[in-house]
Amino acid sequence: MIKKHLLLISLIFASSVIAFGQLLSPVKWSFEQKTVGNGEAELIFKAAIDPGWHLYSTNLPEGGPIKTTFTFTADKANYQVIGGVISKTSPTKEHDKIFNMDLEFFSNKAIFVQKIKILSNQSFDLKGTIEYQSCNDETCTLDDHDFSFKIAGADNAVASVDKQVITSKIAMQDSSAASLKSQIITTDVGNSQHGLWWFLIFSFVAGLAAILTPCVFPMIPMTVSFFMNSNKSKTQAKIQAFIYGGSIILIYTLIGTVVALTLGADFANWISTHWIPNVLFFIIFVVFAFSFFGAFEIVLPSSWGNSTDRFVDKGGIGGAFFMALTLVLVSFSCTGPIVGAILVESAGGMVIKPIVGMLGFSLAFALPFTLFAIFPQWLSNLPKSGGWLNSVKVVLGFVELALGLKFLSIADQTYHWRILDREVYIAFWIVIFTMMGFYLLGKMKFAHDSETKFISVPRLMLALITFTFVVYLIPGMFGAPLKAISGYLPPMTSHDFDLHRIIRDEVKLVDRGPSGLANFSDSAKGLCEKPKFSEFLELPHGLEGFFDFEQGLACAKAQNKPVFIDFTGHGCVNCREMEANVWSDPRVLERLKNDFVIIALYVDDKTDLPQNEWITSTYDQKTKKTIGKKFADFQISRFGVNAQPYYVLLDQNQQLLTKPTARDLNPDHFIEFLDKGLSEFKARQSKK
Repeated sequence: MIKKHLLLISLIFASSVIAFGQLLSPVKWSFEQKTVGNGEAELIFKAAIDPGWHLYSTNLPEGGPIKTTFTFTADKANYQVIGGVISKTSPTKEHDKIFNMDLEFFSNKAIFVQKIKILSNQSFDLKGTIEYQSCNDETCTLDDHDFSFKIAGADNAVASVDKQVITSKIAMQDSSAASLKSQIITTDVGNSQHGLWWFLIFSFVAGLAAILTPCVFPMIPMTVSFFMNSNKSKTQAKIQAFIYGGSIILIYTLIGTVVALTLGADFANWISTHWIPNVLFFIIFVVFAFSFFGAFEIVLPSSWGNSTDRFVDKGGIGGAFFMALTLVLVSFSCTGPIVGAILVESAGGMVIKPIVGMLGFSLAFALPFTLFAIFPQWLSNLPKSGGWLNSVKVVLGFVELALGLKFLSIADQTYHWRILDREVYIAFWIVIFTMMGFYLLGKMKFAHDSETKFISVPRLMLALITFTFVVYLIPGMFGAPLKAISGYLPPMTSHDFDLHRIIRDEVKLVDRGPSGLANFSDSAKGLCEKPKFSEFLELPHGLEGFFDFEQGLACAKAQNKPVFIDFTGHGCVNCREMEANVWSDPRVLERLKNDFVIIALYVDDKTDLPQNEWITSTYDQKTKKTIGKKFADFQISRFGVNAQPYYVLLDQNQQLLTKPTARDLNPDHFIEFLDKGLSEFKARQSKK
């Protein structure tokens, strides 16, 4: 996700305020229960989510963030759960580039319902726990919340609907947290808002591209001439031109509104994941691409255009509107594929997204007609219509063909068909864009192309960009991550031949002894002993360290080094982003490798601890039985923070060396943080 909005500045400021010394509670829970007859009841869980934050759904793939999980106490004598927890709020679904998978989340609010069958005739308490992860653009929190319902016995459960509201016991930890909330309310910039802004820009660019199609471009001088050569004054003609441009925007925005109201958020999840719509969209994109190539032309019935022409002849405001409608209908064969692509792209998003898409498209589409009507002298500077317009159409056909594969890929991943794995997908793109490059150089021709005697400079530059993109794609066939376009590619897990993984595995084999078992003295390189949990936990970029605080601290004392604690999580998007963009800096890697003992504490790991390592929290008095809960409690109890990533530098007496830091994608700032801590450590050592 791209984070360059001006509005984000205030959120970054707010995050910097809370990153140190406060517990975040961005999700507030409340509960209701409702009897539904036949001895059944519904347990209703309501989550109020702070602006700018999102709560992950109950339906997430493995290997991603932590999904929202409801655990009910085992009480078979009193009740029986019917089915699973159902979300009554439609989640937003977006592709996350860090985890390279589609993730569902809720913004602002979420409602979950669990139906139960009441078996007891006596009243009883039904208890349980909700575990969930919430994130904003800067940090993530992992939390759990207990709930309790007072359930009436089966004899009383048939009564009329009765609601019991149980107020959440979670509150903001202090008054400064309330102050933070007031700051964030004015900066409602969650993932969905970022997506809308960039989708608006994408749609606007698509509208500009539509202007250059053979169906639209020749109509610019024709339409402007109609307004300027009418029997009205120039002022009246310009007013009508504004009405004309506004009508174009209105018509396309109405199309987006209809799509939003008829499909809506409830339909979006099915559209996004089911194989039927995705295969259908793929076929539509291919059909439109072939139409752009000149195989056939898609047109609306001529009677529709004739009907609107009769209204145009009447003139006035209505005439300007119906002239705009005529343009929309006549240009359908060229704009239809582009408009369809925008609407399909918006189908898996929020209800507002189709409207935003059509607004952006129509703004760009109406712009030249309005501007040239106001400044008709500009018409003389327009290039003449000709074969170059068909070339634009063909290039758009290649792009449509490439983008259409995305929908087939979604169905392929969801249903595990394995017909479009990552390298196959990339191979298709390499071939498609190579053919597009040859077309731009005039080495390929289609039915409606004009004779090309020479290659223009703009066409040559576009061919250069296309072939450069092809060269960029080629390493992806061998496992390169291709981060710039990862959102459009199948996940790395579907890649059969990953050269990077093969080399990495070979290096690990070299480090093993003749028996094939790892030689710790070779593979640990300077660590005091084999790290606990290293069988399933590892550090990025080949770094070595510990995953248990006590073990890491003991090694730091033995090696006389400061401690670098990384509070992280498997499902922490921002943690992966820091590792990819900051830890990868050679200067950072050198310092972490040579100057510190690294202790990575995973606060969301579900691995059970042996009973002798269980702890009782001093914060909530609960027993912590897993790796994640133990170190999440350690972060809260010791540092008063429950957000990740969170980086702490300690000396061997567990004293802070400098102020902890959180997510900051500037490597120079992180180096300054490390150097400051190291200098303080050396200063304390010299005093001993």
